[in-house]
Amino acid sequence: MSQEVEKKLFKDLAQIIEKGKQQVVAQVNSVLTLTYWHIGKKINDHILKNERAEYGDKVVATVAKELEKQFGRSYTLRNVRRMMQFATIFPKIQIVTPLVTQLSWSHFVILLSLKNNQSRIFYAQKAIEEKWSKRTLSYQISRKAFERNEIATLQITEEFTDVQNTFKDPYFLDFLGLKDGYLEKDVESAIIKELELFILELGVGFAFVERQKRIQLDGKDFYLDLLFYHRKLKRLIAIELKLGEFKPAYKGQMELYLKWLDKYEKQEDENSPIGLILCAGKSDEQIELLEMHKDGIMVAEYWTELPPKKELEQKLHSLLKEARERIENRKFLEK
Repeated sequence: MSQEVEKKLFKDLAQIIEKGKQQVVAQVNSVLTLTYWHIGKKINDHILKNERAEYGDKVVATVAKELEKQFGRSYTLRNVRRMMQFATIFPKIQIVTPLVTQLSWSHFVILLSLKNNQSRIFYAQKAIEEKWSKRTLSYQISRKAFERNEIATLQITEEFTDVQNTFKDPYFLDFLGLKDGYLEKDVESAIIKELELFILELGVGFAFVERQKRIQLDGKDFYLDLLFYHRKLKRLIAIELKLGEFKPAYKGQMELYLKWLDKYEKQEDENSPIGLILCAGKSDEQIELLEMHKDGIMVAEYWTELPPKKELEQKLHSLLKEARERIENRKFLEK
C-alpha cells in the first residue's frame, strides 16, 4: 500500500516539475521575443531621426555586425531587419505584450511574411485559439485558410455571428486521393478513412458523431451523410456531400434534417444545428436568392485537386472579390 502511495506522490511531483519547466521555457521565449521588439523599435526610432536613407542602411549593418559578434547568431543582419519589421508591423507595446506570451518568435517570423494585415490578425488569433505550432501555422497559410474563411464568412448573417471563422469555402479535399469517375459514397468513404485529415481541414473544435445518421419521418428513413459536433459553438453540424453542382432542392432536404436534429437530438444547453452542403460546384446567385444563410445553412465547394500555387491564389482572390461585391449589392438593395 505504501509503495502505491509513494508512486502516486512521485508521479504528482514529476507533473509539477514538468509543468514548471514548461512555464520557464514559455516565460524565457516571451521575454526574448519582447527583447527583439524593443531592439527593432530602438533602431527604427534612431533611423527616423536621420532623414538620409543611406545612413539607415549603414547603421543597421554596423550594429548587426557588432551585436552578432557579442551576442551570437540570433543577431545577424537578417534577424535584426526582422526585429525592425516586427516593431513596424506591431507598433504598440500594449498589443505586443499579450501576444508574446502566447506566440513564439518563430510564429512572428512567419506572420511577418504576410502582406495583408487582416490576414496577419486572423492567423495570429487562430494560432492562439487553436494552439498551432509554427509548422501548422505555415501549413494553414499555404492552404489559404484566411481567404477561404473570408469567402465563407460573407454568407453569415447577424443571427449566426458566433460561427464566424468556423467555416471555409472552398474545402480542399485533395488528400482523399479520389480518381476520375468517383461516386458520392466514394467521397464519404474516403473522408471516414482519412477522418483525421478531414477534421484538420474543417478546423479545431469539430468532433465526429456519426456517418449516415438515420432520420425517421412518417415511417420513412432518410440518411444524413455526416454528423459532427462543434464544442465551442455547442452546435450539431450536419454535412451533406453532393457530387455535381448545387441544386435548389438541396435546401429543403437540409432544412428537414436540421429541424429533425433540433427537435430530437439537440440538448438543452446547445444552440440550433447548422447545415453545411459540400458540392463540386455552386451558383452563388441561386444560393443568395434562396437566402439559405437565414436558415443556418452554409454552402461550399470542395476541390479534390488543387491548381498550381499562383493559379490557386488568383482563383481565390477572384472568388473573394466576387463574394464581397455580391454582399455590397445586397446591402444596397436592402436599403
